[in-house]
Amino acid sequence: MNTGRLLPRISRRLLLVAVAILAAVLLWVGTPRVLRRLAFFRVRQLELVGIRHLAPDVVIAALRLRPNASVFDDPDPLATRVRALRGVADARVVRRLPGALKVIVREVEPVALVPGAAGLMAVDAEGQALPFEPARSGLDLPVSASGDTALVGLLARIRAVDPALFEDISSVRSWGGTRRDAVLELGARRVLVARDAGPEVIEAVVQVAQDLAARGRAYAELDARYAGQVIVRRKPSA
Repeated sequence: MNTGRLLPRISRRLLLVAVAILAAVLLWVGTPRVLRRLAFFRVRQLELVGIRHLAPDVVIAALRLRPNASVFDDPDPLATRVRALRGVADARVVRRLPGALKVIVREVEPVALVPGAAGLMAVDAEGQALPFEPARSGLDLPVSASGDTALVGLLARIRAVDPALFEDISSVRSWGGTRRDAVLELGARRVLVARDAGPEVIEAVVQVAQDLAARGRAYAELDARYAGQVIVRRKPSA
């Protein structure tokens, strides 16, 4: 075998491969710069996905799009600006050629409505106020007597364990002089629990309520403040 002829052939092939790779990289990097100058790719439409409680105008304003913004502009800074909004858990921006951007938002989940200076306001699981307008977005949540983190945290755990029970709760407030307990109002019925009640207590309340309903037994109050038991009362305690 003539290695002297073979080596130049291999070298030429490697050179051609390297040139092809370099051309592809230059094309990848340079094409968006060229295309973003074309009017055909100017942003003419915004699609908002996942907006339930935030005002759309607030999200659009947060993007701070330039008048000649192109779909080939870097979308990461746009998503970062939206994530900075109160009430936004996450956001990303996706190109939709030739002239649209899709803004996908995941909002912070509101847990309760609490009294505020201008009426009821929505709060998250940590009692932080959210910029959601209950009347505009039709929020149907339990009303907490305050933004106490223990009360709204209790509501958040109930929703995680049994969404159906959460939906039946109309209000929650502290119970007793020590403020260690809470009362959940469910229409004509109510449930007494410790404010730090865990999933096992919530599950026990649900099981007892389902058993009573299956047997057609009426009750006014379930008391789950005591370890390992749920007391059923026909009349609410004082």
